[in-house]
Amino acid sequence: MSDINAKEFTGAMRALVGNCSVITVGEGEDKSGLIVTSAISLSAEPPLLLACVNRNASSWPLLKRYGQFGWSSLGAAHQGVAERFAGFGGVKGAARYEGADWETAVTGAALLKGAPAAFDCEVDEMIDRATHSIVIGRVRAIRETPDAGALVYWNGAFQALE
Repeated sequence: MSDINAKEFTGAMRALVGNCSVITVGEGEDKSGLIVTSAISLSAEPPLLLACVNRNASSWPLLKRYGQFGWSSLGAAHQGVAERFAGFGGVKGAARYEGADWETAVTGAALLKGAPAAFDCEVDEMIDRATHSIVIGRVRAIRETPDAGALVYWNGAFQALE
């Protein structure tokens, strides 16, 4: 069997449907965030989440520095948020937060108002593997918005589910 290259692997991964979430981190002008499809539940007791973050992402050093983050699942109406946090049009840093409503949670992290589910987390552990860190977050607060739908990533595009 031959080695699998990164392009083949990422191409095949596009066939999987991923729930889109935005990870927010930092404060003031020293903030950024990113879109992930790798954020999932790890444990209910205690409540833990995990997300895989590329160590080259602008948000990664902020996770190390601040030790807390927001995880907001994106709803059907949040395609613009997804595009900004994915860096469409060259949007970076604090500018990614423009055009959406945010609330400050218990740890100081930003949570997206109207998100189907949003979690305020403290970094519990970061485990480095290959190009990414597995970020484990201890949940400190939860916000929910019923009937917000979902935004998923499939076949290389964001798609709304209502």
